[in-house]
Amino acid sequence: MRRIRMYNSVSADGYFADENGKLDWFVSDSELNKAAVTGVPQNDAVMLGRKTYEMFAAFWPKVVADAEGKAKGPHGGDPSPEILAMARFLNEAKKIVFSKTLREPTWKNTRVFHELNPATIEALKREPGKDIILFGSGTIVSQLTQLGLIDVYDFVVNPVFLGAGRSLFDAASARSRLRLVEPPKSYPTGAVTLRYTREG
Repeated sequence: MRRIRMYNSVSADGYFADENGKLDWFVSDSELNKAAVTGVPQNDAVMLGRKTYEMFAAFWPKVVADAEGKAKGPHGGDPSPEILAMARFLNEAKKIVFSKTLREPTWKNTRVFHELNPATIEALKREPGKDIILFGSGTIVSQLTQLGLIDVYDFVVNPVFLGAGRSLFDAASARSRLRLVEPPKSYPTGAVTLRYTREG
């Protein structure tokens, strides 16, 4: 059965976005990017909420287009090999989006579900294929955590305090125990990666 793997950057005080939803506080770390890309081949689908989907759809296809000489790059220069590899993965992967309002997605390989329910998630996990990676999408992360349907939690802890912001787990009221399944790894910027699975 396919697994759902959450991958999110968080601040040292536990927020995944600032109060305005911005992510400009993420540390930039080439070694971290290389490590993230090595995990891409075990996934063939991406799960997203509407806001994260729209942000990704506005950015990542342009990285690929720029590399192919079809558009001006969003970085103002050539993307690193790791950024380009991530862009190509996201562009080609199946996109699973949960949104009550998104009706006509323009990014290729997108399926939209207007309701999130356990039966839908279980059916997706039974489909043939590799794992499903879940980026951003705090509301979706929170709901799936509440339902016990996320199998792996990958956190990138950034060395910054935001003071206030948005939590990944606002709706997850049930207490859950996690098990650290790999030693924490630190990077030159001070970022640390942690990988957990649910206990029980």
